[in-house]
Amino acid sequence: MTAKPLNRIVYAEDEPDIQEVATLALEVIGEFELKVCNTGQEAVDAVVEYQPDLLLFDVMMPGMDGPTAFQKIRQIPGMETIPVIFMTAKVQPQEVSFYKEIGALEVITKPFDPMTLAQTVRDAWSRQ
Repeated sequence: MTAKPLNRIVYAEDEPDIQEVATLALEVIGEFELKVCNTGQEAVDAVVEYQPDLLLFDVMMPGMDGPTAFQKIRQIPGMETIPVIFMTAKVQPQEVSFYKEIGALEVITKPFDPMTLAQTVRDAWSRQ
């Protein structure tokens, strides 16, 4: 079975500088279509209309964090199998294990390399 191509990503990140660098890396280098959200709740609200192939979420965001937003999205009809990649500076082994247990394809460590971010996302997508 051929995997569905990865085109559309809902990206949630509350830090403007990181958001800008990642957006450029994913849109310009990766040629992905992004729906950029500033909060977990914005991401939850955007998924049904945007119909992303993948979620790329910062772990720590004010209000609703990435893992909580992901779990809420997985409860939406039609979104039960949508994959997620988390980005975080908190990469203790038990934290990474938790993200993987709840369904993360990958955990990308911050700070990330903008030149390789799109390929890291593609590689994780191809392993699912």
